[in-house]
Amino acid sequence: MNHEPVLPAFADTGSSFVDLLRRVAPDALPPTVMGQSSQAFEITHGTTVVAIRCEGGVVMAGDRRATAGYTIANRRIEKVFAADELSGVAIAGAAGPAVEMVRLFQVQLQHYEKVEGEQLSLEGKANQLAQMVRANLPAAMQGFVVVPLFAGYDNRRRHGRVFSFDAAGGKYEEADYQANGSGGVHARNWIKASWREGLSPDDAIELAIRALFAAADEDVATGGPDLVRGIYPNVAVIDADGFRPLSDSDVAARAQDLLGGPARGGNETQGPQSQEREG
Repeated sequence: MNHEPVLPAFADTGSSFVDLLRRVAPDALPPTVMGQSSQAFEITHGTTVVAIRCEGGVVMAGDRRATAGYTIANRRIEKVFAADELSGVAIAGAAGPAVEMVRLFQVQLQHYEKVEGEQLSLEGKANQLAQMVRANLPAAMQGFVVVPLFAGYDNRRRHGRVFSFDAAGGKYEEADYQANGSGGVHARNWIKASWREGLSPDDAIELAIRALFAAADEDVATGGPDLVRGIYPNVAVIDADGFRPLSDSDVAARAQDLLGGPARGGNETQGPQSQEREG
């Protein structure tokens, strides 16, 4: 039987697609992965994203605004992406490198599955993303910081899990929820006031939307609901059935419902920021 020789460049690359690219096509890697970047202009940043564990899975959401200094660079940026069928990534930080990192991460997971014949565990996926964030450290030192949120449904544990990262690639599992970006602290305060064990997916979606609206109320870089242009947050649910992004019309209906109810002065509990203003 004739066997074609294995090219040296493809030897010992294992299941890492990133390592394969480093060997055969380093110019195809984003500059942040190679540690080459230069901050000579205003960087476009994505702002606020959240991930909330709920009954049977997790909800991820992000506002739609991207800023460059004091300018709105984009009003409709996508910040929540499917990593694979059972996990997702939400981006905050330097928008361009973050989107490139997500695309490379998606291909890395596909490459691993094809080479190894099985999917990585959710923990393994989080570790892979942590390595990519760590590889971005030289660029982060120059201002191109990427701080994603990663979440998904764990088939082995049968529940949702949420992971956050720092700029140096440190990985941290969050017990219940997390928020990143310039408005993250405000979104996190809102979620903290309302989160409970056994939260239904619908309630988690409502809580995520409310948290982003609360962050927009306090943080100028976070985009709030834009009823004139019809711009509302990106929202996705991840459970045993997979990654499911909500349609724009669905999110718009939910958001308008909230804006016409307690969020506009109803009698229900409104959360820490609104209570503080009324007190």
